[in-house]
Amino acid sequence: MKKIKNILSLLLPAVLTVVTLNAQTPKIAVPLRFDHYYSYEQVVEALKVLHKAYPDLTKLDVVGKSEENREIYALTINNPKTGKELDKPGVYVDGNIHGNEIQAGEVGLYLANELLTKYGKNKKISRLVDNNAFYLIPVVNVDGRYHFFTDANTPSTNRGLRRPKDDDRDGLFDEDFPDDLDGDGSITRMRIKDPFGSYKTDPEDSRLMIRVKPGEKGEWTVLGYEGIDNDGDGRINEDSEGYVDPNRNWGYNWAPPYVQQGAGFYPFSGVGLSAVKNYIMERPNIIMVFAFHNNGGMFLRGPSTKAQGEFSSGDINVYDYLGKNAEKIVPGYRYLVSWKDLYSTYGDFGDFMDNVVGAYTFVGELFVSASESYAEPGKEKKNEGESFFSSGGTERAREKLKFNDHVAMGELYTPWKAYKHPVYGDIEIGGWVKMSSRLPHPFMLQDLVHRNAAAVIFAAEQTPDVKMEVFETKEIAKNLYRVRLRLSNSKAMPSITYHSVKDKVFPMDIIELSGKGIKVVSGGKLTDVYNDKVNYKKYKPEVQYCQVPGFGKVEYQFLITGKGELEILYKSQKAGTLIETIKL
Repeated sequence: MKKIKNILSLLLPAVLTVVTLNAQTPKIAVPLRFDHYYSYEQVVEALKVLHKAYPDLTKLDVVGKSEENREIYALTINNPKTGKELDKPGVYVDGNIHGNEIQAGEVGLYLANELLTKYGKNKKISRLVDNNAFYLIPVVNVDGRYHFFTDANTPSTNRGLRRPKDDDRDGLFDEDFPDDLDGDGSITRMRIKDPFGSYKTDPEDSRLMIRVKPGEKGEWTVLGYEGIDNDGDGRINEDSEGYVDPNRNWGYNWAPPYVQQGAGFYPFSGVGLSAVKNYIMERPNIIMVFAFHNNGGMFLRGPSTKAQGEFSSGDINVYDYLGKNAEKIVPGYRYLVSWKDLYSTYGDFGDFMDNVVGAYTFVGELFVSASESYAEPGKEKKNEGESFFSSGGTERAREKLKFNDHVAMGELYTPWKAYKHPVYGDIEIGGWVKMSSRLPHPFMLQDLVHRNAAAVIFAAEQTPDVKMEVFETKEIAKNLYRVRLRLSNSKAMPSITYHSVKDKVFPMDIIELSGKGIKVVSGGKLTDVYNDKVNYKKYKPEVQYCQVPGFGKVEYQFLITGKGELEILYKSQKAGTLIETIKL
């Protein structure tokens, strides 16, 4: 192993400079700029700059620390003049739970920037900030983001938590990472000349390889990603960072690693992940959730496995309303059901938020690579031809290279070049750089973050807005009053999800009547106001439990004896608190 490392040290420059597409980052100031990607340190600075600029509307918290002791920051946006944050519907947005999915962090920053810089200038934004509390964690996997920028990577590496793991079971931990052999800041592919190989040079573009047909002579064998045998065991790149998938480590419907790859040894074994969970659970007002990932252009809702069964029709109506409008806001994105339209997952964040927190959750898979187009008008590729797993074949690869050449100025692809490998000998290294494939070029970033933030804003406008009205107070006998109460909701989301009601996730909304010298004789839900039909509650009629539906109302009737002031309290974990006082 030492011999190989000595050879490598002779082959590489003494100091490697990591080059990324955002190498020249301007000074961070409000309003934030979105013509580049922010490193982990720059994300932290951007959040501090926003908080400093808007101290009356923001609170900046350190949620916890990661495996490598980096701080995870959350920005709360709330107008305290219109109420306490926990008394308002909570909108939670996070991103970058997978370390390489960095544009997800940019959506969170953009949303914060939009809400704060336009508050007091834009009526829609001002109303939204006044009526809701926003909880934003742009980067969940802070170690992953740090290493994605700092280290050489492929577009898909450094996804998981930095928890050491002996992948090859040799008693060593994380000792055989990929190696940036050519020092360009990315881990690209290695290939070697081989007449019996499975590939040959594409006749239309020599940078590409196509599979040979049966009986056809080969030209190349693909050796995998750049690297050497760091531990001298005869294998290359087999033990990089320990893989715990932070989106498979949540404490609902979790399954062990032999069922779900990346699950970890137990739920919330991730240090930073556990801290994020605690932060969320301390905010029971959260009802709307967006978790941003990449890629594929999707708005995914649960459930994440078929065995859980479908949501109730009431919740599906809410999801459909939000999801179908999100499709219109972000062209090319599709509103889908996770297990049915993609694949099943266990222990994921969305299931936890739906079933434990009682929220409506969307996972936003950012970026449609078909948007990297170089085609004749009318012949652009549509999203249907691609999937999360496939880039669309040779024809699509040719188009992407033309996009790289003529639109992205060659910044997304490294041409093949000769290299003397200590094991393989004469090989070539080249391919797509780490800031490609799953990430839009920075010139495309502004549109992506704005449209996806707009989808969040649309959903946030539909958090419950419950109004309380005493629409009748009538003396129906001596010292006996009939009081009728209406709770109405002009928004799409109910005051508590139907799933939460069905599974008794937490207490339903409460209506409570009280007053000195006043006794509630009976009370219940008014089902027919014209024929005086009421479902009376047998015990403690002064306390009623309810759910206020979206775009709807509920009405209650009470029979009360006594005189004086009657206080009517409505309290909801998600929709806030209302108090009305009348005199009998």
